[in-house]
Amino acid sequence: MIVRLVKMVFKPEEAPNFEALFNSRKSLIAGSSGCQSVELLKDVTSSETEHVYFTRSIWDDEISLDKYRSSPLFAETWKLTKAKFAGKPEAWTTKIV
Repeated sequence: MIVRLVKMVFKPEEAPNFEALFNSRKSLIAGSSGCQSVELLKDVTSSETEHVYFTRSIWDDEISLDKYRSSPLFAETWKLTKAKFAGKPEAWTTKIV
């Protein structure tokens, strides 16, 4: 099992749009083969000028994550998401120890 964390910083005017996008696609992502769960977290120290979010998803293995990342669902979702960025995203693939 792996945990994928992605940190994203959004333009203030785009933060609500990103939340709506995530909520509209959450069940589709969670329904991907090998995905155990997906959630959206917002940094409590986010300011008026910087809105920081994290996605946390749990996958059976890296193969499942890679299949999702190669899917049309990911490609379309990522295209819509990155248009809203105010900074470069960061991502980590981790495991619970």
